[in-house]
Amino acid sequence: MTRLIRTHPALAAIAALSTTLALGTATLATARDMTPQDPRLVTPGQLTVGTSDPVYPPWMLNNDPAGGEGFENGLIYALAARMGFAPEDVVWVGQTFDQTIAPGAKPFDFAIQQISVTEARARVVSFSQVYFQPEKAVIALPGSPIEGAESFADLRAARWGAVIGTTDLAYLETILGVADAAVYSDQIGVFQAMRAGQIDATLAALPTALFATAVQIPEASIVAILPPDANDSGHGLLFEFGNPLIEWVDAALAEVIAAGVVDALKATYLVADPALPVITE
Repeated sequence: MTRLIRTHPALAAIAALSTTLALGTATLATARDMTPQDPRLVTPGQLTVGTSDPVYPPWMLNNDPAGGEGFENGLIYALAARMGFAPEDVVWVGQTFDQTIAPGAKPFDFAIQQISVTEARARVVSFSQVYFQPEKAVIALPGSPIEGAESFADLRAARWGAVIGTTDLAYLETILGVADAAVYSDQIGVFQAMRAGQIDATLAALPTALFATAVQIPEASIVAILPPDANDSGHGLLFEFGNPLIEWVDAALAEVIAAGVVDALKATYLVADPALPVITE
């Protein structure tokens, strides 16, 4: 025998109202998607961007991300404008490099910190498209055993140091074959070790190396330029793994690149010396 289940009219009305409210809320959220009021933002109404603390030229000038002068913060303000944010709606959050690339929840919508896109990192965080691919530069003090180096074998004769978790350290280990590089928590520690005679050389992205040898450790010089790492696709914006904002940000970033913004910023802030020697093997 079939049994009929009757619903009380009041309960049916409540259910219908709940459905209507849910649909209305979903419609409102969808209408706000890909706008400055997008509910998927860490704080709707503002673009929260992670970076290092402190920040350095040529990536950001005057230790002031909000100043907008530098390659990376110049790119972010152009990107924010493309996404509909006013400059005052961009909020910066400082973190260490290790905190930024670690898995887990993030206090920012995305981060920019000369972060290289690699397969290993992409297992725990997500990335935008690549916006810049720097060359690597060897930095050494006068009298270093690798002054005048012409091969990878010559470079392996040095005592190396690099920042933990970086593609610079990975390059030393996997490309140059340096098995005993000293590891430091930040670039300042690397330079301090170099001054103290604990290491002979370090590796950095070319723009970073140009600034370092001009300002941070002017007694050092760039010994050579090295070819890109095939496992390092270049710099990308970093997101919490699976962040739903990626599609929106990536589309805006593609428009900024197509408009020539990145090329103009490179010409302004990331000028390399074409006379620097190149070591390829």
